[in-house]
Amino acid sequence: MEWFTADGYWLSRLIFQRALAVVYLAAFVSAALQFRALIGSRGMLPVPELLRYTPWRAAPGLFRLHYSDRFFALVAWTGAAVSLALLAGLDAHLPLGAAMALWAVPWVLYLSIVQVGQVWYGFGWESLLLETGFLAVFLGNSGTAAPVLVLWLVRWLLFRVEFGAGLIKIRGDECWRRLTCLEFHHETQPMPGPLSWFFHRLPKPVHRAEVAANHFTQLVVPFLLFTPQPVASVAAGLMVVTQLWLVLSGNFAWLNWLTIVLALSVVDWSLIAGRPPTQSAPPLWYEVVVIAVTALVLVLSYRPARNLLSRRQVMNRSFDPLHLVNTYGAFGSISRMRLEVVVEGTDEPVIHEGTRWLEYGFRGKPGDPRRLPRQFAPYHLRLDWLMWFAALSPAYARSWFGPFVERLLRGDRDTLRLLRHNPFPDGPPAHVRARVFHYRFTDWRELRATGRWWERTYVRDFMRPVARPVPLRPDGRPSAKGGGGPSGAG
Repeated sequence: MEWFTADGYWLSRLIFQRALAVVYLAAFVSAALQFRALIGSRGMLPVPELLRYTPWRAAPGLFRLHYSDRFFALVAWTGAAVSLALLAGLDAHLPLGAAMALWAVPWVLYLSIVQVGQVWYGFGWESLLLETGFLAVFLGNSGTAAPVLVLWLVRWLLFRVEFGAGLIKIRGDECWRRLTCLEFHHETQPMPGPLSWFFHRLPKPVHRAEVAANHFTQLVVPFLLFTPQPVASVAAGLMVVTQLWLVLSGNFAWLNWLTIVLALSVVDWSLIAGRPPTQSAPPLWYEVVVIAVTALVLVLSYRPARNLLSRRQVMNRSFDPLHLVNTYGAFGSISRMRLEVVVEGTDEPVIHEGTRWLEYGFRGKPGDPRRLPRQFAPYHLRLDWLMWFAALSPAYARSWFGPFVERLLRGDRDTLRLLRHNPFPDGPPAHVRARVFHYRFTDWRELRATGRWWERTYVRDFMRPVARPVPLRPDGRPSAKGGGGPSGAG
């Protein structure tokens, strides 16, 4: 079938596949380095407990067959190794069926991780990576021309990502309609980057222009993805520019980078691609599989498409357990004030008015006012992100914050590895508390005078002081070497 392939998109497919392998690599490395403290057997939300009370059909994956921390590490590092192999182009040297199987490996592995990730993996970019990875399985390799149907499915995914994000803004916070949201967003976003302070200090007319450009890119440009070239390439290019602007202004894990990857697949690279490599006609079985997958995606697209048209639009929702076709969106509402939970400890066994509290330092979230925010994306600091949600409402932290503090009081090494600074290197503290502060970016004058990027003000207690548990002797009585008893108010 001549209509089945698009010979001129061989370079678009190649760029898409190699860039997707980089995103996969970041996702697997993030999982491998953080899982023990978050969801490991002794983590804050242990996977074995999750598996005991959730049915197979709700979250199918490899860990339904077996779970141990060693097996999880094997899955994550195997995913990283396969991602490196795909980045190096191993699929190009394999037969078509074997190449497809190789692309299916990271999808199955990451799906298994997301299914047990619980609140730590409740972000839209997890589903976006899975949906993108699923489509990548059926793009073929350099031995065959790129299938038109899958290329259109990739555009349909990109359309839903951008258009869904635009609609949720227009329907959500009125500041998006008034073009004023970016007067707050750069300061109050989950994890600012090193340039966020400078973006925040841009003049208000520039912020309004940013919002207007964002609306145009997300509400108008997505329809141009389905027009002939070169218009579709221009539309994709505008999306890339917008996403790079977001990359510079904040840390959103791999969300922006993966959107860029999707947009690059739309670009017609024929002017610089040269002649395509020798490609054979796709076998009949491949055509049948691609047509069947296309039909499946179109059927599963009904609910996400209906969600786009609904006045009660939801964002970042999966309608099937395999995350094959999902809804997307971000920042339907914008915080006007930045609140941060500051976690502190003391080694004093008895708390009094003069107790000296020392602050734990997080890698990405704001803490020390003199510390310039760092760039981490596409690496995903999951604990730091959840701390931002905890500051918005204690309900977001109900399941994991207590276990987190408990592990600080035990001096748990895996938990401390998630932090930038442990103020108690010689042993765990006697008490830990958490307080909420209002953070705001300083202005130019304050920065020059104090060297502080942030100014912070105490707001309220988040968690009153908690004492280190008293270890028990074999007879059940408290040990003389135990920690402090119940603490009073901080």
